[in-house]
Amino acid sequence: MADTELEAAQEEADEPRAGGRVQSIAAGAVPVVLGGVAAWLSFGLNIGSLTEPGPGLWPLIVAGLLVASGIGIIAVTARSRRDTEAFTRGTIAVLAAAGGLAVYASLYEIVGFEVPTVLLMFAWLRFLSRESWLMSAILAVAVTAAAYALFIIGLNVPLPHVIVF
Repeated sequence: MADTELEAAQEEADEPRAGGRVQSIAAGAVPVVLGGVAAWLSFGLNIGSLTEPGPGLWPLIVAGLLVASGIGIIAVTARSRRDTEAFTRGTIAVLAAAGGLAVYASLYEIVGFEVPTVLLMFAWLRFLSRESWLMSAILAVAVTAAAYALFIIGLNVPLPHVIVF
């Protein structure tokens, strides 16, 4: 009998805390808002057509999928009585990674490919993965060099870059 009680207590401890109804609705509303903004911005990039797509077509498709996913989350939350998980410290790490990616995207066109890529890789490795300072620096430079060799030298992708060979 003691074993079953111990197992039940262990299962209860393993279950994540419920986030509540407001957090459940917010979990769906955030992708809807982000997808709506992305869809609005994609129209400024010339959508084109399916036979001759413009640069805004794929962002529009991804934005539509984001909106649909958010609506799905809201619908499932409203229909069932299940809650989402509560926000934890892991949520902060996800938000930090997304913020770093937003800074990367804003610096990419201005500074070029190399500097933002090294900085983003270093930050993710050091602060999110908790690698050592030295390992983070080595890996950030190595991954950036490999991406440079693959995309800019190997595939001749016209990325904005500072270093020219």
